Amino acid sequence: MFNYEELRNEKLKGITWQSSSDTEVFLECFAKYGFDCFPWYNGQFAMAIWDKQEKQLILLRDQVGIKPLYYYHKEDTMVFASELKAIKAIIPSLEINREIIPAFLHLGYIPHPHTIYKDIKKVAAGSYLLAKMTGERQLTIQSHSYWKVGDKIRPETLSDETLAKKELTSLLSDAVKKQLISDVPIGTFLSGGTDSSLVTALAVKTSSQKVKTFSIAVTDGKVNEAPFAAAVAKHLGTEHFELPISQKEMLDMVPDFLQVYDEPFCDASAFPTMMVSKLARKYVTVALSGDGGDELFWGYNSYLWAKRLNNPFFKAAAPAIHFSSQFLNSRYKRAGRMFEKHGRENFKTHLFSQDQSYFSEQDLEKILVKPAFDFSCLNYQFTGRKLDIRESVSFWDIENYLKDDLLVKVDRASMKYSLETRVPLLDYRVVEFALNLSPSLKINNHGIMKYLLKQVLYDHVPEKLLDRPKWGFNIPLVKWLKTDLKWMADKYCSKDMIESESIVKYEHVESLLKKYYAGKHDYLYHRIWALIVLHWFLHENR
Repeated sequence: MFNYEELRNEKLKGITWQSSSDTEVFLECFAKYGFDCFPWYNGQFAMAIWDKQEKQLILLRDQVGIKPLYYYHKEDTMVFASELKAIKAIIPSLEINREIIPAFLHLGYIPHPHTIYKDIKKVAAGSYLLAKMTGERQLTIQSHSYWKVGDKIRPETLSDETLAKKELTSLLSDAVKKQLISDVPIGTFLSGGTDSSLVTALAVKTSSQKVKTFSIAVTDGKVNEAPFAAAVAKHLGTEHFELPISQKEMLDMVPDFLQVYDEPFCDASAFPTMMVSKLARKYVTVALSGDGGDELFWGYNSYLWAKRLNNPFFKAAAPAIHFSSQFLNSRYKRAGRMFEKHGRENFKTHLFSQDQSYFSEQDLEKILVKPAFDFSCLNYQFTGRKLDIRESVSFWDIENYLKDDLLVKVDRASMKYSLETRVPLLDYRVVEFALNLSPSLKINNHGIMKYLLKQVLYDHVPEKLLDRPKWGFNIPLVKWLKTDLKWMADKYCSKDMIESESIVKYEHVESLLKKYYAGKHDYLYHRIWALIVLHWFLHENR
């Protein structure tokens, strides 16, 4: 909790404190104000309170869902933990939730509130659970929301660039200042991109000590962001650490990757995230990251696609465009899948799924042994004002992709090395600001993405140091699955393995592999990786 000193001084005057910790402030706040104090907490947390007086258990998760919190509930038994493996150690006979597997194959992660296990759920972000025995051997659990995206959407957006920039600068500066408070060594991840550069720049401006920054240099890959990170670090005057790594070293981490995430999880950018976390932990105990900038301020091409696909012309021409694309090269085939027929109410999940090249609804109808799925519940609408289609998609990303994929990736990768990561861009005040910022200040009239965020950054770092395409933290899985990791496809997509689990039809898996190995459908590697991860997990957890 990053605002505990403010709460101590403003809400809890007259208390004799036994420590200087935020935990004591949290407990005193709850003792005095009860559930009403939860929206005041500014931080990243998963907490449990045993209320001895009321004989009830309270489980509480931060507003955005930065920290994980799981619970098992069956009959009169409840178990909670921040990792699935901890619950599994107590309840070893867990049943696989096969009904959620189509969603995993569609999205590449398990969407909340579900997990891969039937009787384990995720506590919703911005909510608390009340668990209480109401009778002999009868346990009731109620969920209550204290913060959610839909409630923070205002009738009007902020479109004055001068006012917006001033407010965003103030919010971000305060968020970074609060998150730099620590009694252990602290630094920042630095890729040289917009988000991590801005967090680092504000940290340098705020910190009384020289800021340590960390990046990795892929020595034998096509993409190496290290020179850009080094240039930003030099300009800001940080103590910069760069870890040269080879693709072979990342390959060696595959067993760790599959073990760390506790349930099927496809985001292979976890590999470099684990590497940079391992590097940072040698020097610091806490690291600030730039996660959240793309979702809040529109840094993804999917927002451009959302506007394009919502155009009446493209809607009408979608069947013809999709059909024609199948006769073109791999790049156009992949783009053409955006126009593939899907449930009209499922626009957001379809857009995400095909932007990431996972299995579409039509793919699942063909490949699943039992094609029973309904993604409409994952495509809920937001209210508060009439939304630009890009707003609707970005809000969905905040509620889903960010929470269930990106934050999971960073949390598990860093905690493996006992490194605490903090995300200033996801201070809930910054999130509320972004929810109500005009679309024209996210992508301006010249097509500049993350426009306002970049204007704040350019006050600290010259634009020329950041003028490059967006690459992201990626690894060459498309090549590995044909070479070094082909053994995984051979094993986990084999006829015996596929038929023993009876989730997908082997003839379709075989066809998928043949197209991929033929070299004209490289984008299929996302689907093959999803099948490998799924069947590896099921095989290991029989």
